[in-house]
Amino acid sequence: MPAWCTIPGPRRSRVNERGCILLGILCLLHIALLANCTSSIYGAFINAAADIDDHKRFESRVVRAGEHQEWLLSPHYNRKSLSIEAREEMERLKTVAFLVVRDGAILCEEYWDDYGPNSISSSFSMAKSIVSILVGIAIDEGKITSVDQPIGDFLPEFSGGDKAKITIKHLLTMSSGLEWDVSKETRTYYGRNIRKLVMDLQPVEEPGKVLRYMSGNTILLAFVLEKATGMRISDYASERLWKPLGAKNPALWSLDQKGGDEKADCCFHSNARDFARIGQLYLNNGRWRGRQIVSEEYVKESTTPVPLLIPDGRTVRVYGYAWWFPQYGKYQVYYARGFLGQYVIVIPEEELVIVRLGRKYAVEYEKGHPVDLFTYIDAAMELIQ
Repeated sequence: MPAWCTIPGPRRSRVNERGCILLGILCLLHIALLANCTSSIYGAFINAAADIDDHKRFESRVVRAGEHQEWLLSPHYNRKSLSIEAREEMERLKTVAFLVVRDGAILCEEYWDDYGPNSISSSFSMAKSIVSILVGIAIDEGKITSVDQPIGDFLPEFSGGDKAKITIKHLLTMSSGLEWDVSKETRTYYGRNIRKLVMDLQPVEEPGKVLRYMSGNTILLAFVLEKATGMRISDYASERLWKPLGAKNPALWSLDQKGGDEKADCCFHSNARDFARIGQLYLNNGRWRGRQIVSEEYVKESTTPVPLLIPDGRTVRVYGYAWWFPQYGKYQVYYARGFLGQYVIVIPEEELVIVRLGRKYAVEYEKGHPVDLFTYIDAAMELIQ
């Protein structure tokens, strides 16, 4: 059995029975599927095991909140209901929170399944956008010189050979050229030594050329931030982002083991109202209620799609510094997204921020984006008509 699957005695008592059973099955499946090379089945099984309540399954580090800055409520707060079609689709996809902010005030919010404004839920890969913001803050503070700085300046494991070519920008834009596969993706979520996993990665193509979405890139960024700032990423996020944003509740960041490293690619756990602050921050070009938290220049760079090749040879412009860019009619839209359909969506022309949290997502994609994304944008647009 691989080392990352083992659960020592003291740890086992802290993992619920469901988690232990799933992890045991995963380990056996890992061995069997590696032998048969059926990685697509493997990936589907892993996905079925993850849940928005996984903060209960893993050790976490607290991202402390400071003085709470209450959201403003729109004069039209919750006066208009979701359409029947939108509601049916949201309930089919097991939505637990849907929130719309317009002009800096909450226009509407609705919750399902005993979730509410303070209910904690996983961001999954929306955490990548949070890490991106922290990189921008570190640049503003002079802890990092620029996105073009080689990561080998911070991580000795990447200071020689072809690995020395990899820059912070390559990690932000998912174009590092490092090796990756489904088993590694699984180990970032369930494993107990993500530091060794990502430090051992090897380049397989020239960086800055091809878009290959992989969690290892963001985990490496977290270790860069840790070295650059001298702080755990949870503590840095607390002091430079969560407290300045006036978040109401502390967040949790899951660890690979007790006292271990943050799973920075995912597993930042919060609630819809506090997640919405991230979208509003970017909508306001890095400012929150008069305070510049991250520079306007970095926000603009982050939300500009980078032209990169995809494996079939086409050039696409769908990704920036951990933000995605769909086409929605005449609107310029960007969004953070996480597994199972976690979204923070920003539509600048309408001064609109949309948050959706839930347990299911559409498996169909349209031009690189899950089709359920447009369900939530449509629903919000109907509310502002």
